[in-house]
Amino acid sequence: MNHWQNKICLVTGASAGLGLAISRALVSHGAMVVMNARKAGPLNDAAELLQATGGKVVALPGDVTSQEDVDRIADEIRTRFGGLDLLCNCAGQSTRAPILDTTPEDFQKLWDVNFLATVRMTRAFAPLLIERSGHLVNIGSLASKIAARFYGAYPASKFAVSAYSQQLRLELGSQGLHVLLVCPGPIARQDDAPRYAVADNIPAAAQQPGGGAKLRCLDPNWLAERILTACEKREPELIVPGKVRLLLALAALSPKLGDWLLKKATGG
Repeated sequence: MNHWQNKICLVTGASAGLGLAISRALVSHGAMVVMNARKAGPLNDAAELLQATGGKVVALPGDVTSQEDVDRIADEIRTRFGGLDLLCNCAGQSTRAPILDTTPEDFQKLWDVNFLATVRMTRAFAPLLIERSGHLVNIGSLASKIAARFYGAYPASKFAVSAYSQQLRLELGSQGLHVLLVCPGPIARQDDAPRYAVADNIPAAAQQPGGGAKLRCLDPNWLAERILTACEKREPELIVPGKVRLLLALAALSPKLGDWLLKKATGG
């Protein structure tokens, strides 16, 4: 039996990148997908793209950093569908900058979109998800586990997603909520849009995907299918590529060794 057939699924950041790939994968498995993004134009274009393949899709624009917009989205979901089976918090941003050049305002900006938006959406939809023993997918990053050089405010905002996801698992797992933290490496883009804001005074290697580490960019469509499979198995975390787990384990045992290995991996 297809796990996703006729399930109601909400994906933020769905107009491009991984959010669009997850929406596409869900549609291909028969789900009813509510696609959310801040800008209505690109979101409607993405929704029409999936609708053209016969997918069941609704575009619901809104800014997930705004509590007013989150409340409006939640009201719309309850009114139109009466419940929710999956929430994927995929909206996010990244940066590259030296840490001492990263201002409190820079931290606040990424904190809002990468972490507090996840908190807002989770609080709004957790009751609906719990009713259906549904899935909460929080898209973190390898930077949720290790903080490389010249990533500015990004690791701090993604570490918070990791901690929040663990707390949710521990407190709400017994009530039926499945929480999946996804920690991917760099993801291949299918357009020429800038990947992230880059400061002028950082090394060229640090400006590359993965911060200079020799990591192949992940196919977003492949990753989307991995995420759905992890949901079906109700796994707590998905870390890709898997070889990074060794670095994480060594860093946990010896921070000094972990720092050295991370420097070596990123050209230091």
